[in-house]
Amino acid sequence: MWRLHLCLLVALAEPFLNSKKTYEYKYEGLVRVGRELPDLVESALKMRCTFKIIGESPQTFVLQISNVDVEDFNGLPGKGVFSPSQKLTKRLSAEFSQPIVFEFSKGQITDIRTAPGVSNTVVNIVRGILGFLQVTVKTTQSFYELVELGIHGVCQSSYTVEEDSNAKELIVSQMVDITNCQQPAALYRGMALAPEDKLSKQRGESVVSTVKHTYTVKSTADGGLITKAFAQERQYFTPFNVKGGSSRLLALRDIELLKVSDTTDKIVTGQMQSRGNLIYKTEKDLRPIPVVMINLNEPMPKILDLIKHLAQANIYHVDSASSTDILNLIQLLRVATLENLEQLWKQVSGNDEHRRWFLDLVVEVTDERILKFLETRFKAGDITANEAGQALVVAFNHLSAEPVSVALAQEFLTIPFSKSHPLMWNTVVLAYGSLVYRYCVYTDPCPITVVQPLLDMATSGLSKNSEEDMVLALKALGNAAHPSSIKTLLKFLPGYTAGAEKLPIRVQSAAVQSFRLLASRDPHSVQDIVLNLFVQRTLPAEIRMLACMVLLETKPSIALISVISEVLLEETDLQVASFSYSLLKGISKSRTPDNQHLSTACNIAIKILTPKLGHLSYRYSKNVHLDWFHDDFLFGTSADIYMLQNESLIPTKLMLKGKMHFIGRILQFLEFGFRADGLKELLVGKIPQLKKGITDFATIMNILSDWQNLPKDRPLLTAYARVFGQEAFLMDVREDSIQSIIKSFSPSAGKESKVWEKIQDVQKGTSWHWTKPHLVYEARFIQPTCLGLPVEISKYYSIINAITVKAKAEINPPPKEHLGELLSSDISLHTDGFVGVTKDHFVFHGINTELFQCGTELKSKIVSALPWAFDLKINRKEQKYEMNLTPIKTVTELFSVKYVFHDFYNRGLPKGSATDVWKILQCADAKIYGTSVCIEAEAKRAHYLHEYPLYYFLGHTRFSYQLEPAEGAKPIEKIQIQVTAGRKNPPRVSEMMNLSHRVFKDTRDEITSCGENNLSNSFPASQDLDATPESVITVKALGLSPPAKPLGYEGVAFYLPTAQRDNIEMIVSDIGEEANWKMCANANTDKSQTSAKAHLRWGAECQTYDLSMRVSAACQPESKPSIYTKINWGALPSVFTMIGQRIQEYVPGISYIMGFYQKYEKNPERQAAVTVVVSSPQTFDMRVKIPERTIYKKAIPSPIDLAGFEAVNFTIST
Repeated sequence: MWRLHLCLLVALAEPFLNSKKTYEYKYEGLVRVGRELPDLVESALKMRCTFKIIGESPQTFVLQISNVDVEDFNGLPGKGVFSPSQKLTKRLSAEFSQPIVFEFSKGQITDIRTAPGVSNTVVNIVRGILGFLQVTVKTTQSFYELVELGIHGVCQSSYTVEEDSNAKELIVSQMVDITNCQQPAALYRGMALAPEDKLSKQRGESVVSTVKHTYTVKSTADGGLITKAFAQERQYFTPFNVKGGSSRLLALRDIELLKVSDTTDKIVTGQMQSRGNLIYKTEKDLRPIPVVMINLNEPMPKILDLIKHLAQANIYHVDSASSTDILNLIQLLRVATLENLEQLWKQVSGNDEHRRWFLDLVVEVTDERILKFLETRFKAGDITANEAGQALVVAFNHLSAEPVSVALAQEFLTIPFSKSHPLMWNTVVLAYGSLVYRYCVYTDPCPITVVQPLLDMATSGLSKNSEEDMVLALKALGNAAHPSSIKTLLKFLPGYTAGAEKLPIRVQSAAVQSFRLLASRDPHSVQDIVLNLFVQRTLPAEIRMLACMVLLETKPSIALISVISEVLLEETDLQVASFSYSLLKGISKSRTPDNQHLSTACNIAIKILTPKLGHLSYRYSKNVHLDWFHDDFLFGTSADIYMLQNESLIPTKLMLKGKMHFIGRILQFLEFGFRADGLKELLVGKIPQLKKGITDFATIMNILSDWQNLPKDRPLLTAYARVFGQEAFLMDVREDSIQSIIKSFSPSAGKESKVWEKIQDVQKGTSWHWTKPHLVYEARFIQPTCLGLPVEISKYYSIINAITVKAKAEINPPPKEHLGELLSSDISLHTDGFVGVTKDHFVFHGINTELFQCGTELKSKIVSALPWAFDLKINRKEQKYEMNLTPIKTVTELFSVKYVFHDFYNRGLPKGSATDVWKILQCADAKIYGTSVCIEAEAKRAHYLHEYPLYYFLGHTRFSYQLEPAEGAKPIEKIQIQVTAGRKNPPRVSEMMNLSHRVFKDTRDEITSCGENNLSNSFPASQDLDATPESVITVKALGLSPPAKPLGYEGVAFYLPTAQRDNIEMIVSDIGEEANWKMCANANTDKSQTSAKAHLRWGAECQTYDLSMRVSAACQPESKPSIYTKINWGALPSVFTMIGQRIQEYVPGISYIMGFYQKYEKNPERQAAVTVVVSSPQTFDMRVKIPERTIYKKAIPSPIDLAGFEAVNFTIST
């Protein structure tokens, strides 16, 4: 009997629906977003309903949903109740009232059909309801794993089966691994340029998801009948590490069978359309944006109103209150049709402000509509090259990389307007390469047709021997990083193609760097190619250095690092050796996860190479690498500076790049590069003395006048910029461009000069306004839940830049023939305006649909603004300059940071939770000028902020830096700054100089050099001080409030040459009837530049505090070159003393870290001395003496070549 019962369970356990029956279930779905901690706000949504499954044929069934009831919650768990959501209940009830048909066979739902008007959101909720039928039951195994289809995609499930023989039921538990689905329903958008860092996941995750289903399957005569189905899904998210606190989303689905009855009436379904299988379907346009929720019906008038509002609001200042409206505008533009966009263009193109706002934001329509719109503009020629370039580079890089979009984008490579300006053509080609890269991220294999136009361009440039065309095509191929381009790239590399070694170095360099992004896509192929380049000692040093750089970006094995080490041990080219060694050294100290294994290998290599290469100075090519990473935050940054040099000290190639490491991804934020081929050609071969190190700079300046003789087709300088790892900007600076600028600003330039035209405009009165709104990035991760609702993690970063300038000038007499006449004119200029920027950053985690939003949000806003209004008077002939500024009358915020972190439902206001409030306001008054500089900070914090990094941000935070009218100060009419240059003495000079002479004559002391021998026995205040010297420059900063006398400060600088020394003195004094604060400074150097020193005194009549410093060279010609520095101080302000004490506390630890030895000994009080001795052309020894200890170290590597130093008496005092 037991065996018969088991056989029946085996046979009848598979879920089965009888086509002649009607099954009625009750359903409850719940989603909560919060942090699983008491006294913290949560948001939630609950939906209840009943549904019937009615058989229509053996494999076709009808789903009827009724009694829909939706409730929402936003408050403290346990202290609040759910509230009815009547609008949402009504909306869902209307759509659920229409019948839904699905195909069901052998436990699988193969097709879902609905009426045409049913929204995608409702269909996905239906998928969540029907998902309880999609279960595989094997009664012969208590545990088994399957790859099967579900709402999350085609994923692996782990099953356990328990039998309840008394109830004739099976309890089936299913765990779904949704993180490694073969065909995931989850969608990533905007992260193609931020590759995953798999090693970072070993240190922690920023997103963790779990899904568990529990089914009760009852044995019936027809088969297995699911009587209960419970699903629980959890997702934990944090911008940091989930181990350190997170936002939690909990989704629960509970289904229970109410009754089974015979089907009596057939359901009339009407016209139906297929909506696919059980896998969740995402809307193509991904609306809505999660951080805003607006009505998207009738977008045209709303778009126009927003453009007008934003344009007007940002003319006279950056309106931070409306900055987030650009996301509303973007969302509305995304639902507009192509015809709508054309109509909008006709309405806004005639207004410069509205036209600019429209063009800057319409590019965020990320599908084929924007390409067709821009194609029309390009062919009609009704936008400028500047407008076209700005629009296209953003459009291509934010475009959804679909096949139809790539095909339309290709057409821009053939439109004549694209080639109408060199810079725009560069932009078109490079941007297309970036689009290909993003397309290939999600398309495998990536068809060669998408990159073929770039391959053809490279081949054409090679056949025509056009350096400019070759470089552009190679850089675009580097952006695309298509594996099929390797064959073409090899045509430009020496050693792979005959004649490639004759190509310009610039072309070969571009070809090598084209492998940078390929290094991660096809590391083994790239390693073979660049390693072969690196070991060929006959190749130019630059090519070998770049090959080494690319090789390390492939993350080579320890075996390859060993090969590099062996090559460097035998290397004769010190440029290659120095650069490669510095690359390895930088990585050996790296702490970022992506270099975790590589740094170990490099560390071993450095120990082998340091004895030979560790001494090389910055005269040779170098890489400087800096990075840090914090495991709790899963965040870090890294920066690299690459300096590639030839025989001169001027780098022929300079690159700077920075990366961000966050939430398991790597984002190469910015990179800038400069190439000085023209300068190199100008220098090499003409000045053999360049090899003499420190004397190079003077020689270089003497020969730069020859730059006009360079070939017209050879750029003097090439600059490029990469954004998110993609080269977006490329520009050559040629001789004709520099010549044009020089001619425009030349004193002999006449009315044909553009500068002349601008001067005429300023005399009439001119104004200029510019704004640039920009969505920097939009990153979205959308994953279905068991309820059919999408959980989304999104990040948005938008910027608005704005500047307004108004100016009017009076020139007497005005120029008539050429610009040089301005040098003898009096100029009065009035100008006012502002420059500012607002940056908005959003992070969202929760449920996002067009029906409702429910989740956690972090919003931050950074505002910088600088207004101005002043008058400027210039008398160039008498060298007098005067600026009058209007004092602050109201609170003016220069900088502010604000962020809010809260939970919400449908953009509701966050409800209060237990918080700590902290406020601070500190001001520094400058009452002379009627102004205060204030720092204001406020924080409202939830509990638990000490526990986890995420919770530091809970609540509200605001910080601002602002200018305010000073309290209690007399009204100031204006702030006046006067500058007088020349040799005429201003008033009060005699009085101040008498004071200066007295001070410096009273401070004569003996000066000793490195051997403590007497070099001179007095400060060099000679008989010249008996006469009143002439001032070099006088500066006054006054607060004017007539009829009261001016208050403020006056500074005068004097040049006092003697036969032996050049002396400079400066006196700064407080202007006022009873003011006696003054600062007196003196510096001098020998005519032969063999000695110099400085002395600083300040306080009452320059007598309160004093500080002096001297640096002296070796005394004996036969001794090693050395420099001896000594600092002496008398009385100092308490803050100086405190800082000095703090420094002394850290000296032991810092010296130990830097490898210095130290010993305790009694050295002179109020004195610090440093001795530096050149021990070799590449190293020096250092000894530092402070009052309580001496620290020292030998053979310190020098950043510069010391071979040019000679043992002479050389003293510098500062």
